[in-house]
Amino acid sequence: MTSRHVRFKREFPARVDQVTALDDAEAAVRQFPRVPVPLDGRRAAAVAITMFEDEQGPAVWLTRRTSRLRAHPGQFALPGGRFDDGEDAVAAALRELHEELGIAAGRDQCAGLLDDYATRSGYVITPVVVRTDAQEPVPNPAEVARLHRISFAELDVEPRYLRIPESDRPVIQLPLVGHLVHAPTAAVLFQFREVALHRRHTRVDQLEQPVFAWR
Repeated sequence: MTSRHVRFKREFPARVDQVTALDDAEAAVRQFPRVPVPLDGRRAAAVAITMFEDEQGPAVWLTRRTSRLRAHPGQFALPGGRFDDGEDAVAAALRELHEELGIAAGRDQCAGLLDDYATRSGYVITPVVVRTDAQEPVPNPAEVARLHRISFAELDVEPRYLRIPESDRPVIQLPLVGHLVHAPTAAVLFQFREVALHRRHTRVDQLEQPVFAWR
């Protein structure tokens, strides 16, 4: 069965002409009223949206997972993983950020949480927005094949949506770094873009993952 491109029933304004200051982005995230999702038998996981500012302006980190990983090899991802015993979302995200990229951050650097996203693979992912200084990352080669710096201007891109026979929800794709990034990463980054860059409380629970994530 084939998929076709559709335009999601939503109008997008013109791109941001000037990148949003990091202070403004952090303030917007702190004010966001997140929606949690019950586990209902699924496993808890967290990802870190790591925003920072360097000489080129504000940005976030995006990884591409190594092909040697058993779970989701070669896919674009944010640093993250399942909770260890006794951890909450913030602790798990900060630990994974350090393990994957060598970036150290404390709980006081957490700007806030975005909406939970339930995945087809049986996880409920909590996105944790972290503000760090412009540390030089040291990617873990066992997990990260490539690391991308995504500027706020690059992130302010209109998503693409597909309709698929397997779901009544649109599949989201974000065109970044010359590729199409899929949910859950695309859904999380899209909500971050909406909240941090545009101060819009856009929900993403209606956005679907591609069929290959179902298997």
